[in-house]
Amino acid sequence: MSFKISRRNALKNMGLLSAASSFGAIGSLKAQQLKDKSNGLPPVKIAKVKAIATCPEGTELIMVKVETNEPGLYGYGCATFRQRSHAVVAAIDKSLNDFCAGKDVDNIEDLWQSTYQSSYWRNGPVLNNALSGLDQALWDIKGKRANMPVYQLLGGKCRFAVDCYAHASGQTTDEVVEDVKMYMEDGFRHIRIQLGGYGTTHLAGKPDFKKAGFGMHRDNFMDPVTYTKGTVEIFDKVRKECGEKIELLHDMHERLQPMDAINLLKELEQYRPFFIEDPLSPENNRYFQLLRENTSVPIAMGELFNSPHEWVEPMKNLWFDFIRIHISQIGGITPAMKVARLGEWFNVRTAWHGPGDVSPVGHAANAHIDLAVWNFGIQERKDFSEKIREIFPGTPEIKNGYMHINEAPGLGVEINEKLAAKYPLPNVQLNNWTQVRGNDGTIIRP
Repeated sequence: MSFKISRRNALKNMGLLSAASSFGAIGSLKAQQLKDKSNGLPPVKIAKVKAIATCPEGTELIMVKVETNEPGLYGYGCATFRQRSHAVVAAIDKSLNDFCAGKDVDNIEDLWQSTYQSSYWRNGPVLNNALSGLDQALWDIKGKRANMPVYQLLGGKCRFAVDCYAHASGQTTDEVVEDVKMYMEDGFRHIRIQLGGYGTTHLAGKPDFKKAGFGMHRDNFMDPVTYTKGTVEIFDKVRKECGEKIELLHDMHERLQPMDAINLLKELEQYRPFFIEDPLSPENNRYFQLLRENTSVPIAMGELFNSPHEWVEPMKNLWFDFIRIHISQIGGITPAMKVARLGEWFNVRTAWHGPGDVSPVGHAANAHIDLAVWNFGIQERKDFSEKIREIFPGTPEIKNGYMHINEAPGLGVEINEKLAAKYPLPNVQLNNWTQVRGNDGTIIRP
């Protein structure tokens, strides 16, 4: 990808690079910039905002492309919200395009703020994900105009690469142990361990609600006692067979009642978890103080957060140790950097959500922030297939447990739009993994 940079833009790029210049050189630069303005060179404007949707491997991925009035200059951002992907596409194509057309691409903060409040009611996941795609694409454009990777615009590197954790799982404790050993051989120092799916639903048996014909046949069943017992067993076995050097993580996925979650964390203390993820649902935020007072296990929280009202007070009160926000869910790089800076003052480290339903563009955005913020903790990683890499040239790579970006200007990921279009979104979306019930059929929240 290449495009012609005007003299005005080149001078702006020089300005970004000239922090160590002499006062006289800066003065000359400003004088030249004023001269350029007098020549009437217009700012770069947004020409079009559009959604790019693709589902090549059963996971809906939504991106935003921002096109500009400067030939060859555009940016990509991640807006993936697979549970409501069609709604996000409509929000981008039917709302953001009209709202943003003609606006200056340089003014990222103003564009974010004006878009955020434009619907009056805000902090919903559909709007926030659409806004994230716009925001990330604008940062991609700014990096391309500056001829720099985005992390340079965020302050530069604090580390050489992004340390990641792998996902080890199995239907039995022995299978989990073998998976952990495999990832250790691949160089991972942090490994999340899960017995089967979230809540060990495969061990729960046939519930009464299915016998009674309640709910849908595809709904899952979770027994809290079976899940709690199985989680303690895998921690015990992995520690005994894999040693103390490996850092162990676990995702509770908010599926226990608060007091049961507190008791489980207390029982896991002896195995020294690196962190336990999402022990409580956002609706039970007030229990975090009680959880903190009763256990020393590090806590990671935030995957379901949408609004600052959900994270500011807990971070200020030191109720958890890692902020684990899904970056597109809160609106992109601009708000995520504010969350990271807030965490620095309260010793809360970042651990951005990074599963398969984050596009390669979104994973690159995660990595650029990870490289630039001092209080980085760990990053969830995803191994992408050759098919995904063909659709998304420049996708970050995992080597020896670290994520590496390609150092290209901007976010560094392109999209083969013709190839992406060969894998359209399904017309019907049945994300039944969220549908988990108790024995009597009561829905259990993730």
